[in-house]
Amino acid sequence: MDWFRVIKVRQKFDRSPPHDIGRVLENELVEKGLYDRVRAGQKIGVTVGSRNIAQLPEILSFLTTRIKEAGAEPLIIPAMGSHGGATAEGQLAILQYLGISEQALGTPFLSSMEVVELGKSTLGIPVYTGRSATQVDGIILLNRIKPHTAFGGSVGSGLTKMLVVGLGKKQGAEMAHKYALQYAFSEVLQDLSQVLLQKLPILFGIALIEDYYHQIALIRALKPEEIVEHEPTLLNKARELMGRLPFKELDLLIVDEMGKDISGSGMDANVIGRGIVPLPTEPCIKRILVLDLTVKTNGNAFGIGLADFTTKQLLNKINFDATLINVLTAIAPEKGRVPPVLPNDREALGASLHSLGIWEPETVRVVRIKNTLSLNGIWVSEGLLQEVKEREGLEIIGPLTKISFTPEGNIHDATGYGEA
Repeated sequence: MDWFRVIKVRQKFDRSPPHDIGRVLENELVEKGLYDRVRAGQKIGVTVGSRNIAQLPEILSFLTTRIKEAGAEPLIIPAMGSHGGATAEGQLAILQYLGISEQALGTPFLSSMEVVELGKSTLGIPVYTGRSATQVDGIILLNRIKPHTAFGGSVGSGLTKMLVVGLGKKQGAEMAHKYALQYAFSEVLQDLSQVLLQKLPILFGIALIEDYYHQIALIRALKPEEIVEHEPTLLNKARELMGRLPFKELDLLIVDEMGKDISGSGMDANVIGRGIVPLPTEPCIKRILVLDLTVKTNGNAFGIGLADFTTKQLLNKINFDATLINVLTAIAPEKGRVPPVLPNDREALGASLHSLGIWEPETVRVVRIKNTLSLNGIWVSEGLLQEVKEREGLEIIGPLTKISFTPEGNIHDATGYGEA
């Protein structure tokens, strides 16, 4: 095959100034009088999800220390729906991956998949929460705000979703996803959250927003009654700061790796333009080739159905049980479907290009990325070179070179992505 040529490009994003996390948190909590809600002798649960949030261990250390100073007992509550194979042990393992442990924090963990039913919402939906959330005197919701990878609307990933889906464990998460087939997901989250905010001892929420470089850009402490009102505004801010591909139309996107540690859908649907309801108008990508799974996804290949082709290397790493649990919880069988599998990168790339119909090495529009979180350094094909030269915020950092392969058939790349 007459392969196309590629060139390394650096995409520039706004970088947030460094924050003294402790000072910012202290100011937020003092200014809003939220410290007064933590009383001596209470058991205070702090929620932690399954995502790799910037400076999370530092933030948790600050909060648990302040809780202890108030004479209360902090407890970490895993709030991640069915992640970790829908087991208490699996969710603790995820926290270990994130660098969070009882030993490091000096704080006990309450990890259980048991749930209790708290009643029904306005829409008539049964409302579940983890039993752990009913065993404490107060709860601090802690989560990152960002656009969700499966649905649009005024609420995405954040405090409301953690309250409903994260704390709801497998049963609560399934219930929310089931009714999202009938109503908009954001509507379901807001509906269920009203019951949970009334029934659970939510003290306050701490919303975090990251910039593209995974640095904390904004911290907001919210009273329970402020969460529903302010989260849409925070979501819009997060949407402005997220990374995106610099092109509206592509023939082929090559993704080196996908996984749950990268995105809830393995690949961020906001980046690839697939898998969101309603579907975005851009980017429009004809074919997506995924080469591998990350180590930290532990074989969970949820989202592989968003790809058009993959490799045997990825297939051999899939934990089908973990993927099935995620598929059933999310009520999204299409995201667990395995696309055509090729023996190696070279043959997978050849099949992807063949499926385009007529294409030419000089004009085909191809981008290769490490994953959907890493968009600062990318490889683009010769057919996109003129657009790169005309676009602000894009910098060429290498010569044009023909894409090549190792003897094993993997894409050869000795110079990395040039992330900065």
